[in-house]
Amino acid sequence: MNIVLDTNCLLMSLSRRSAYYPVWRYFVDGKYTLCVTNEILAEYEEILTQKVGHEIASNVITAILDLPNTKMVQVYYHLRLITTDPDDDKFVDCAFKANARYIVTEDHHYDILKQTPFPYIDVVGIDDFVKVLRG
Repeated sequence: MNIVLDTNCLLMSLSRRSAYYPVWRYFVDGKYTLCVTNEILAEYEEILTQKVGHEIASNVITAILDLPNTKMVQVYYHLRLITTDPDDDKFVDCAFKANARYIVTEDHHYDILKQTPFPYIDVVGIDDFVKVLRG
């Protein structure tokens, strides 16, 4: 299953003490494919560096790049669907190009996708995604 993980959801999933740690653990264990672009990786690194420091951010980015269930996506077109926060469009464009099953996010800017018939991109919160992972 291909997914795109919003930066805040990635951050929420990194601590072993977090209820959302299964999102990171299942990724590391190869249970789903994380789809990313260079632009998404740059945002991950920037935000993780601010929140948890350079060393942890570097280790997370290295893990993402080294795992075989990471799908690097090249986006050549921009759908421009998130008008309230155009910076979030990179996640939508990646999901569309990668034919991702979900964008996992807690950001309500993505709610517009529920009203967009094409392209259909399913958006789920992190709680629902943990339930999907646990089957």
